[in-house]
Parts: sequence; structure tokens; C-alpha cells
Amino acid sequence: MTTLPISRLPADWQVAADSLADRVVLVTGAYGGLGGAVARAASRAGATVVVTGKRKRQLEQLYDAMRDEGLAEPVIHPLDMEVATPREYTALAEGLERDFGRLDGIVHTAVSFAGLTPITMHKPDAWLRALHVNVSAPFALTQACLPLLTQATDSAVVFVLDDPELLQRAHWGGYGVSKAALERFVAILHEETDNGPLRTHALLPAPMRTAVRQLAYFGEDIMQRPLPDAAAAAAIYLLSAQGAAARGAVLDLRAD
Repeated sequence: MTTLPISRLPADWQVAADSLADRVVLVTGAYGGLGGAVARAASRAGATVVVTGKRKRQLEQLYDAMRDEGLAEPVIHPLDMEVATPREYTALAEGLERDFGRLDGIVHTAVSFAGLTPITMHKPDAWLRALHVNVSAPFALTQACLPLLTQATDSAVVFVLDDPELLQRAHWGGYGVSKAALERFVAILHEETDNGPLRTHALLPAPMRTAVRQLAYFGEDIMQRPLPDAAAAAAIYLLSAQGAAARGAVLDLRAD
């Protein structure tokens, strides 16, 4: 069970074309299933979207797809969160300030998951990669962007969690440990920012059709799971002014 307070998406809430008007939003892991859905949803909601990921070609494909859908051009900033240095995170924040003069939100969807593995067979490099990409890198990027985020009148950082009841079971390894650590980081960051303009949020999606889900549940017919659109819409809620009601909590999208 999560240690964070639990919030629910208001039943009558819907993404509006101006939900994120005039806001600049950064999406990590943007060409993944959830990341791409968040980038599209944020653009539809009026945000200027900055997309990051380690593969420039896939970011360009996302760019082309969004333009083909009639969406505003996203801004591409390649960033490999497995190997990026603090200097690179600082450079990204400085670039955002130079180009836009602001940053109103971050959605951390980048993730490292190597599959279900017993501890005795868990490769140390895979363990370290999971802890770094899933916890340390979001910390470093968020920290670098804090000056910009706290200059905004209302800003939000969204961290994506996974089902805590499942992740404490056997074979979830470094991924399970990293998501538990990320939850604690969310709690600490909230305690340090709860009186300022920056809001800290966690998002717990219901099962959805993503590559991570397919890798974890390889016997499941992934096509029977819904696309990440509902989780993306919930991320827009958290980024918007209405999301203040879920500040410091985990927005749980799973069925009651």
C-alpha cells in the first residue's frame, strides 16, 4: 500500500483546450507509450511541450506524428537519463529559461525495467541502471529545474509510480526498489515545497498498453489493455491549476 495520501480524479473533469494555456511542460521518456500520450495531451491542452529521451530519431518520429495530427510543434531536447551529468541537466534548465523564460511542469515518464528477475540472477548493472534512471535522474533533473519551477505562479512535477502491492513481491528487483524509493522522494519533496508555488504529485496508472507492461506480463494479451490515454489525461489534470487538490498525494487511477 502506498504511504502517500490517495486522491481520485474528479468524475466530471475533462481536459479542455486551455487547461495548460501559456504553460511550458517538459516530458521525459517522451517517445514511450505513456510519454507520447502525455506529450500529445499536453499539446492539446494548450501547453508548449518539450520532449526528451535518449534516442533523437524516435523523438523526431514523435515530432512528425504530432505535426501530422495537427498539434503544435514540440521542442526536441535529446537527453539520456542513464548517462546524463549534472552539467547536462543544468544546461537543459538554462536552455528552457533562455528559450521560454519559464517552466511550469515536468512529467517524469522515463523508466528502466529489464524484466522480472530473482535477486540471485539480477545483473548488478541492471539494478544500478534502474535505481539511477528511475530515482536519481528524476531527482537531478527536478533539482536543476527548481529555480524555474519556483518562479512560476503555479507549477507541478509529476512522478509516475507503479502498483506497490505488486512491486513488493518476488522478482521485481531493482525496478520495485526504485519505485518505492521514488515514492519516498515524492513525499520529501512535497514536505519541502508545500508552502510554495511548486506542487509535487504522484500518478499511479491502472494497467495500460505499454512496452513495460508487456515485458512484465509477457503471457498477457496486451491488446486487451487500454492505451495510456486515461493516464495522460490525469497527468494534465495534475499539471493544471485544478490539480492543486491532489498536491502531495498519489492520484490513483486503479479501480476501487
